[in-house]
Amino acid sequence: MKQTSGFTDTIASQVEEFTPAFEAQIGPALAAVFAREQEDLRRAGTPRGIARVGDRLPDTHLYDRAGRRTRLGEVLGAAAAILIFYRGSWCPYCSIALKTYQQELQPVVEAFGTRLVAISPQSPQVSGRAAHDAGLYVTMYSDRGNALAARLGIVTVPSQESVRARAALGVDVAATNMDRTSAIPFPTVVVADATGTIRFIDVRVDYTTRTEARDIIDALVAL
Repeated sequence: MKQTSGFTDTIASQVEEFTPAFEAQIGPALAAVFAREQEDLRRAGTPRGIARVGDRLPDTHLYDRAGRRTRLGEVLGAAAAILIFYRGSWCPYCSIALKTYQQELQPVVEAFGTRLVAISPQSPQVSGRAAHDAGLYVTMYSDRGNALAARLGIVTVPSQESVRARAALGVDVAATNMDRTSAIPFPTVVVADATGTIRFIDVRVDYTTRTEARDIIDALVAL
């Protein structure tokens, strides 16, 4: 990733550069499937019932890389937190976002004493291997059955057409998830204060777009 003025390129600019090459690699038929999926998601819009600023984070269980179960409150402690919900390590747009967040947010959260946690429904083993291979050291937890994501109202289920398209690329979403279903969260960033109250939430129904690191930092500074 190129850098300017101490920051990486925006996620949007990286996606803009990545997508044409990705579509050329997978071919027009599969690219058309994913384009339809993204259009359907945009048309449906943000789901009703998602968590709002002022809501408290539900204290559900998460699983660390070793598979140990712990409550979200224990993960966060009495500190402000940035929660990054991502679809899975199989999603290239998630990888772009996580690498950017690691580079741009990690120094900031260390300075602020803030927790930065990436959360997906994948099994700890799958997440751990993928993080190691990608050089990611962001703290990762598994949300079994999307328990936390569901409480926040951000769970979606991919269409069967897109499931088959990903299978053609060797991706079995259900096989990587702890509950063996293909349910995944919308890419979402939550910033919560030390009491666990949500102060910022950004839900992206189109998974090719992500919350920019600068916006997360602004939300953190505003606490």
